[in-house]
Amino acid sequence: LVFLGNPGTGKTTVARLLAKIYHAVGVLSQGQLVEVDRSGLVAGFVGQTALKTQEAVQKAIGGVLFIDEAYALVNADNANDFGHEAIEVILKNMEDHRKDLIVIVAGYTDRMEQFIHANPGLESRFNKYFFFEDYDGKQLMEIFRSMCKKNGYTLSEEGEKFMERDLRELYDSRDENFGNARDVRNLFEQAVARQADRVSQLEEPTKEQLMELRPEDLEEGRHGV
Repeated sequence: LVFLGNPGTGKTTVARLLAKIYHAVGVLSQGQLVEVDRSGLVAGFVGQTALKTQEAVQKAIGGVLFIDEAYALVNADNANDFGHEAIEVILKNMEDHRKDLIVIVAGYTDRMEQFIHANPGLESRFNKYFFFEDYDGKQLMEIFRSMCKKNGYTLSEEGEKFMERDLRELYDSRDENFGNARDVRNLFEQAVARQADRVSQLEEPTKEQLMELRPEDLEEGRHGV
């Protein structure tokens, strides 16, 4: 499978869920997810990449091998790059373990298409594409609310309005560095840290005050700053 999309859109989460589903229906014997990127497959010396890649594949047999930013395995500027060796080992294992191994490659849409077309073996085996769209401002707000709820925090009415506006702006001004849910998580963690500093100054805070996020807690964390 090929997962196309920007960071923070849930590609790894969906891969983990797929591994569990495939295991539940009997397609995979174990259903574990082994996540790697180039550094987990490619070594710096001749012969070591094959061993390193084989080791990663062995851990994934019975489950899913998830290769994030897989396009980094193809170095167009260097024909002798060891990434090609890693690809060959993966393709061989996909053939040898076709009944008990699923490989998912993931990354940015344009770069992943270049990656797939760089090797005829990749093109023939990776022919199912899933596109993960960016979350819009409203969806980013839902994610922020869910993080608050999961961690026991509440948003004040002003805080709610502030974040709705802030996340809408974050989406509208997004560029190639936009991190989707990862950006939201960073904003949430920064807000919690500032809120802790603020409530530590209160003499006898109530439980509600201890768990409420206000605009002053949220403001400085805008756009990942």
